[in-house]
Amino acid sequence: MNLLWTWLSDSANWQGADGIPVRVAEHLLYSVITLVLAALVGIPLGAWIGHTGRGRVVVVNLVNGMRSVPTLGLLFIAVLVVGPLLGGDIAFLVPSIFVLVVLAIPPILAGAYAGVEGVDPGARDAARGMGMRPAQVLVRVEAPCALPLIFSGLRSAALQVVATATLAASVSLGGLGRFLIDGQAYRDYGQMAGGALLVAVLAMLVDLGFAAVQRLVVSPGLAPVRASRRPGRPAARAASPAAEPS
Repeated sequence: MNLLWTWLSDSANWQGADGIPVRVAEHLLYSVITLVLAALVGIPLGAWIGHTGRGRVVVVNLVNGMRSVPTLGLLFIAVLVVGPLLGGDIAFLVPSIFVLVVLAIPPILAGAYAGVEGVDPGARDAARGMGMRPAQVLVRVEAPCALPLIFSGLRSAALQVVATATLAASVSLGGLGRFLIDGQAYRDYGQMAGGALLVAVLAMLVDLGFAAVQRLVVSPGLAPVRASRRPGRPAARAASPAAEPS
């Protein structure tokens, strides 16, 4: 604990190109790029599957297979395959982002698929009765109703990406993983503990940010309704005694 506090309180660790603010910014950059790319793939694909029901078995099995892929092993393979084709830091950045996108797509796709598929059929029928086309039903009815589960998938993916983006440092990139890799190399346990703590704090802040955005974007009517009646108490009568026929 003393080593951790000593490292965090050292002003030298908060300045320069290797300082904490720079590493946090790099970590956030990797995470944002990953989440944007994964959302561009996962949300439309999941919504389409939930809307049409087509390709459900194939895509679900593929997503489950993606969950079981070892991230670190896939990163090294991607660097060995893609790295020689590129140059400079991009030779390591592209494989790292690719691996993180593979990690982030499953929860995002699953949230979009489950959200759209779980929309009340009555809402769909009402939209069709109003003359909406299938694409309009998806965009105007199903997608807004699916927002809670879509955000749930995004929050889950964000936590995984922020935590796993530390692996980028293992292929000579920046981010908070640098403190873990460099701390291990120099046996600086205060630096390792500080890096781990910063990753955990950043993940919690990102999750809180998504929760705040979800509260602003998602309609309150889509939130779960709590029962107002206490267990054991009789339910209120639907009509007053004066309204009952004599």
